[in-house]
Amino acid sequence: MAAEAVAKEGAAHAPTAGEYIIHHLQHLQNDHQHGVVDFSVVNLDSTFFTIVIGVLGCWLLWLAARKATSGVPGRFQAAVELLVEMVDSQAKGIVHNAQSRKLVAPLALTVFVWIFLLNAMDLLPVDLLPWIGEHVFGLSHLRVVPTADLSVTMGLSLGVLIVCLIYNVKIKGAGGWVHELFSAPFGDKWFLYPVNFLMQIIEFVAKTVSHGMRLFGNMYAGELIFMLIALMGGAFALSATGILLTIGHIIAGSVWAIFHILIITLQAFVFMMLTLVYVGQAHDHH
Repeated sequence: MAAEAVAKEGAAHAPTAGEYIIHHLQHLQNDHQHGVVDFSVVNLDSTFFTIVIGVLGCWLLWLAARKATSGVPGRFQAAVELLVEMVDSQAKGIVHNAQSRKLVAPLALTVFVWIFLLNAMDLLPVDLLPWIGEHVFGLSHLRVVPTADLSVTMGLSLGVLIVCLIYNVKIKGAGGWVHELFSAPFGDKWFLYPVNFLMQIIEFVAKTVSHGMRLFGNMYAGELIFMLIALMGGAFALSATGILLTIGHIIAGSVWAIFHILIITLQAFVFMMLTLVYVGQAHDHH
């Protein structure tokens, strides 16, 4: 009877499924958000993990370059060499300017490694780091997947846009690029200048928004599914239903984690390829 009373008391204080998900979807922020768009609010958890994982990715690439040998490579060196060759071959197929590839290929490699590592944070147990953050550091909320934060993915896509604009000016000159803004795609007629300029602006905005939203949408959905699977494990009880839910939690979690490895890799690859395509388009003259 005492054990039953304790169980009932624990169930009474346990959050509902909705409260659990809402809690895990809340960022650790410097201030309360007052609207859908509030640039005064910083998601501290996303910022922290993005910077730390970016430094980690750069360190891994530096370590591979430092330990590279001309002899038989180890597994780590071989994996990095395969990755570098893959990115370089994609860059050669899209950006034909050899001088530009000296920057574009390393940029694409950095983007792929960085986003892959950011995405891979989704493979950690849902409650592991939030529990540590709450009980060790006293943090009220903690989200650990930066690419499931729209502000991070849009920041990355905005960075790609800035690189594209720089290359437009570098390759075509400031005057040439301004002329292209008003003369493409419908022709070099003065009465078409407003339409051409509007179409160019729409293209830049659409590419940037879709670039960031695609990554965010896929990673947000993956994170949410992991939370739903975690709720199945939280339903454990010494009953037929509870045991079945726990077994389902283990099977579903394992299957989704294996499948998610493909998703996080594919999303990093897609983001890298779109970066190469958009930078490559900056080299094209209309």
